Amino acid sequence: MSTASDISRAFLSVPAETPVAAVPPRLDDASLFANRELSWLEFNARVLAEASDDRVPLYERLKFVAIFASNLDEFFMVRAAGLQAQLSGDVDEVPPDGMTADQQLTAVAKRAHELVEEQYRVWNRGLKKELRAAGVALLGPDEIDVKELAALDEHFEKNIFPVLTPIAIDPAHPFPHVRNKSINVGIIFEKRPGTAEPSFGLVQVPATLPRLVRVPAEGTRRAFVPLEGLIVRHRQRIFPQLRIAGSFTFRVTRNFDIEIDEEEAEDLLLSLQAELRRRERGHAVRLEVSGEAPEQSIQWLCREFELDGQRDVYVVDGPVYLGDMLVLTSADDRRDLRDEAFTPQYVPPLRDCDEFWSTIAERDVLLHHPYESFEAVMDFLWQAAEDPNVLAIKQTLYRTGGESPLVRALQRAAELGKQVTALVELKARFDEESNIQWARALERSGVNVMYGLMGFKTHAKVLLVVRKERAGLRRYVHLATGNYNQQTARIYTDLSLFTAREDIGEDATAFFNMLTGYSAPARWNRLIVSPLGLHEAVLGLIARETEHARQGREARIVAKMNSLVDADVITALYAASQAGVSVDLLVRGICCLRPGIPGVSEKIRVRAIVDRFLEHARVFYFKNGGNEEVYGSSADWMPRNFRRRVEVMYPVLDEALKRRVIDEILGTTWADGVKAWALRADGGYARLEPKDGETVRSQQRFMELTRERAREPETILGLSSKSTLPGPARALDKLRRRDKKRKRQRRLD
Repeated sequence: MSTASDISRAFLSVPAETPVAAVPPRLDDASLFANRELSWLEFNARVLAEASDDRVPLYERLKFVAIFASNLDEFFMVRAAGLQAQLSGDVDEVPPDGMTADQQLTAVAKRAHELVEEQYRVWNRGLKKELRAAGVALLGPDEIDVKELAALDEHFEKNIFPVLTPIAIDPAHPFPHVRNKSINVGIIFEKRPGTAEPSFGLVQVPATLPRLVRVPAEGTRRAFVPLEGLIVRHRQRIFPQLRIAGSFTFRVTRNFDIEIDEEEAEDLLLSLQAELRRRERGHAVRLEVSGEAPEQSIQWLCREFELDGQRDVYVVDGPVYLGDMLVLTSADDRRDLRDEAFTPQYVPPLRDCDEFWSTIAERDVLLHHPYESFEAVMDFLWQAAEDPNVLAIKQTLYRTGGESPLVRALQRAAELGKQVTALVELKARFDEESNIQWARALERSGVNVMYGLMGFKTHAKVLLVVRKERAGLRRYVHLATGNYNQQTARIYTDLSLFTAREDIGEDATAFFNMLTGYSAPARWNRLIVSPLGLHEAVLGLIARETEHARQGREARIVAKMNSLVDADVITALYAASQAGVSVDLLVRGICCLRPGIPGVSEKIRVRAIVDRFLEHARVFYFKNGGNEEVYGSSADWMPRNFRRRVEVMYPVLDEALKRRVIDEILGTTWADGVKAWALRADGGYARLEPKDGETVRSQQRFMELTRERAREPETILGLSSKSTLPGPARALDKLRRRDKKRKRQRRLD
């Protein structure tokens, strides 16, 4: 196993010098930029690659197939739909790579078809067979013995048939509205000459019923029959008067993006609710059909949905939409077929204190999620809600998740008479309905609910607590790279910082005043906020490194983010590389920069990690001539984050925490030789092959480090030497009392 010092040395090393081209191209040349949509598809290709990697446990490989399918849905509902809208609206919007909307749609369709074909190859030739060998089977009705089939038929008659709505298409029954992402069974009728009988019918698989019906089957531990298979089996029962010639399954994806003119909306919440109802009827953008569908039927559906029969149709060799196949293994106790069990650890110093105020007042605290438990953030908010000395709580909420204890804590605080303000982002894509519900519930509890700045999404992650103490009012601030969501906090990698620094507290107050009262400060102390200067600040930080390199000083940039799209930032990074700045980028998803181009980007390296947890943290390091700086942020380097969202980038000022981010978090991630991919200049990715003796898997290493940290005394984390640790008995007693108090607080709701 590599030691921390080995990893640090490897991380701090820079690429070997590469000869610079004699005449480098212009830095705004279209050839220097990868297309955003194609880059996203390459990200999803990396997700799919995990499903075919034999080193990944079987049930986890099925999970990656499902994630791939879900990701592709969102891509078509938003990105492909946007390109189609550009075509239909004659919008002339050309990205930095120079591709028109029509060219992008053609290239996207080509790559997406390749990936879908690969997805079903992985399913049919690998996962389906291996699941069957493990005792898990997806069966057709004809694969079940007579006795069990009779019971299944009875189940259909009693519990499924009454819910179905058969629709035969004729002049009196026009083609119905097909809901977004619904599974449908198309029925082809044998039309008798000279009659007005319909030639086509359909049955929508009810979303209110489980798609997979569990059945007993010999030789299996878990067996399921798809609901559409039962509908096909009983199609004559459903259409008793018509002669049936065939059937197939299909699914439509629609434009699901939301457009609201906030200046015209008198009540944003009511306008959003109306828009949510409208988007169910969005224009179709993709048609998926099972392999038995005849070409004539496909073309007929394309005319009804106004789709291109070549570009927009995906004929699949297996169940339509594999995302639902996760049910096959849900609640199965085969631990040997899953990733190693890991429970996020509640670590010092917050673990070992009765209340957080004195600990955070003494020094900043950094948490690395999901390895270090997000429960500490929930406890912080609950303590604030219950503490009689806390006067005010202000928090941003973007994606909170269902049954959020954080939201309940805000409600509790308001009910106890505290001044509570919640900045709820109603337009968080695909979470709009959930956020509307939370906004109404918060208002009913007396929370002052605001929706941020008109025309901007509030994407920043900030929590401010104002507390009355002996010396006066003190502000406690929590800043994060990820959402206040206890569910995603267990599967997304993020950083969060607790601090009681007065300058950051002043900025946090100014930040919330800006959102609620349009009163932006003349200057910020420490926080960097978009749309009020984050873009300019990032460009300035890159330019500073560039100047350091030109002057012969130490210059290096390491940036970890989800997406790198902004053309100005990419151009600045190219200029930095030309000046000699070593640039290492950890970009999980979209990357429109091309590394390794002679004379332009040969000092830039780009890697991506795909593993059991979703890489989500945005962390930025600048060498700054030896005076190193580290920042966390809610923002990726994308135009929308810089110009159309409210974001926050915050510094890590504590030297010990700064060192931890540089050496441990960024260093270990960059050293990953097991789950890392390297971006090539042509926009493709190659999986890194571990070198001899190097087997660092960063996420596994972080789990090990966190377990070690949870066992270590508080002094290991840099607690001042004057502090004393409680004995084991006292520490255990503290833990018990803390747990009882937390459970009691949550029961009060």
